[in-house]
Amino acid sequence: MAYSDFTLAKVKQDLGIEVLEGRQLFTSVQPVMMSDLLRQLLDRDGGLATLINTEKARSEFLIAPILADVRQQSNHQVSLFSGSSFNVDAEKGLIGFCDFILSQSPEQIDVTAPVVTIVEAKNESVIGGLGQCIASMVGAQIFNQRSGIVREAIYGAVTSGTNWRFLKLVGSRVWIDDREYFLNEVDRILGILMSAFLPPSLGTLNRLGATGIR
Repeated sequence: MAYSDFTLAKVKQDLGIEVLEGRQLFTSVQPVMMSDLLRQLLDRDGGLATLINTEKARSEFLIAPILADVRQQSNHQVSLFSGSSFNVDAEKGLIGFCDFILSQSPEQIDVTAPVVTIVEAKNESVIGGLGQCIASMVGAQIFNQRSGIVREAIYGAVTSGTNWRFLKLVGSRVWIDDREYFLNEVDRILGILMSAFLPPSLGTLNRLGATGIR
């Protein structure tokens, strides 16, 4: 078994994860203005990606440029990995490749903790990618803990390139954001992605009350 084999039912049964819905998790997160370069790339290639309408085109022309902008705007203090192996626990099936990983480190050669995992939706089905995303988030949780980095929350996202759905894992409970974000909200998408790397004392996402989770 690998991350891509997990469904919502499997993460509940095999990993003991409680899945919760019905909350908007990121209402307090401030948007981050996209760079001029990202704006130019999306203006030039965004329509092309939807016309080609393949997973590869959406990955190359939509998802990767947005994630690369996170790296750029963090002054390269966040690294970006694409299609990298992320083998954490073979017995639990937490092995395989992650579509994208963001890591809070300037090191680009190897994945280091803490990490945020991003799953590319297959067949444009964001809902269909939730199980895989949660499994990779559990992998990230274990990976961070083994690295001696304790984070209250682990964040993940499933995206088709045009649609983004974010998740938050705390302990064995995962919240699926009730709101889906679209390509015309790139500033909000960037804000959510970048806020996942803020220190707990600064990051509104790490304060349960601020996110609307009780």
